[in-house]
Amino acid sequence: MSDTKLGVGVIGTFAWADKAHLPGYKAHERVDLVAVCDVDEGRARAAADKFGARKVYTDAAELIADPEVQMVDVCTPTHTHLPLSLDAIAAGKHVLSEKPLHTEAAPAFDAAARADAAGVRTKLGFTFRYSPAIRWIQQAVESGELGEIYHIHGFEQNQQWLDPDYPLRQVAPDAKRDELIPSSIVGYGSHLIDLMRWIGGEFGSVVSSMKNFIPERVIRGEEGRQRVLIDDGTVGLVEYASGAQGTLQTSYIAVGNYPGVEIRVYGSKGAAIARLISEYDVQETLMVATKENYEFRRLDLPESTLPPGTTLATPWPELYYRNLVRHFVDEILEDRPQECTFLDGAKSQQIVDAFILAHRERRWVDIDA
Repeated sequence: MSDTKLGVGVIGTFAWADKAHLPGYKAHERVDLVAVCDVDEGRARAAADKFGARKVYTDAAELIADPEVQMVDVCTPTHTHLPLSLDAIAAGKHVLSEKPLHTEAAPAFDAAARADAAGVRTKLGFTFRYSPAIRWIQQAVESGELGEIYHIHGFEQNQQWLDPDYPLRQVAPDAKRDELIPSSIVGYGSHLIDLMRWIGGEFGSVVSSMKNFIPERVIRGEEGRQRVLIDDGTVGLVEYASGAQGTLQTSYIAVGNYPGVEIRVYGSKGAAIARLISEYDVQETLMVATKENYEFRRLDLPESTLPPGTTLATPWPELYYRNLVRHFVDEILEDRPQECTFLDGAKSQQIVDAFILAHRERRWVDIDA
């Protein structure tokens, strides 16, 4: 391993950057955290002091133009992900963007194509791909250890907005609040779709049901409860191109802790369940069974599957993002194959769009290859 370091600039230093992105860069010995940027200069300077960034910007364009910055991390509000990512691509910088890259698939596919044309690498912030338990399952499927795959079930459900007085964030100003607004299928479903695609291959067709359960909520930045019909929960069925079957469920109002992700895979030789739920100081568990020994047992993965300096008691945002950052930095510096790119984000959004259409038209929707 060489001593070469990657110059990184992070745009956005608020909560998620502070507890996930920036700790990942600080912990990686091959990262030179060149700069941070935030519209709030005080917040940016505090982040620079905390995580060791050498420069502070309040203008994203200036960070992107900095010749020492080789990779740009976009950790900003959703509507800014695509334009900032495109600016970085145009400047010849590698890009990590929080998800979603865009709330429609076509612009995300375009961004992926532009990155390829520019010869830069991309990664989308699908945090849960970097769970050690999830990565074990993906490798077990790919190697054939679980045999022919019959069923893949994905859940992301927690009680984040079970309390109507807990402020709901990121409701678009122009949203039609008297109509069902896709929400859990976008915020949570995109993660599940990515995991289910990565593990089981391409989706063939989907059908879904979306529902609002709590019609009045407090919305961040507004006074009192407001009537807003977000999709609190979505249930979907999946027909894989391989012939496997899948189910998907997202919920903002299911009792339980964060992040509330569970993936279950059943094959001809065995089965595995990854449960990514922070409980009793453990962030995840992995259970496995075979057709001969069909009582599920806990599988403890070796320390080598964890990012250096972490344990399963490390808070999940930092645990998984340290892994994500380490993979992306090493992909760039060592010219490794890309994984979890903007193209994956575009395909996930394409399937989110299909689930929404399936609900609205009450029918199965085929996924274009």
